[in-house]
Amino acid sequence: MNPSLIAASGTVAGPGVWFLLITVTAVGYIVHCVIWPYRSCRKCDGAGRFRSPSGRAWRYCNHCAGRGAQLRTGRRLWTYLKDVSGHTRRHR
Repeated sequence: MNPSLIAASGTVAGPGVWFLLITVTAVGYIVHCVIWPYRSCRKCDGAGRFRSPSGRAWRYCNHCAGRGAQLRTGRRLWTYLKDVSGHTRRHR
């Protein structure tokens, strides 16, 4: 029998496999955001500044305020959820 036919037969992934794949991906992204909360700014490529239109002076980046880094969306969500859970526990 042809090896490609053997490999192609019966390779339908059930919903459990997709759920596991999505869960592992989400947990991996959360761990990534906890360890590395910042990403480089997309406008200035992480430099924090860029040349003025005349080319003579440097200007600070407006998007990252000259830091060169921006907080990731996943880290913002993580911090929000942590604050919400801490806020409800304190006031009980």
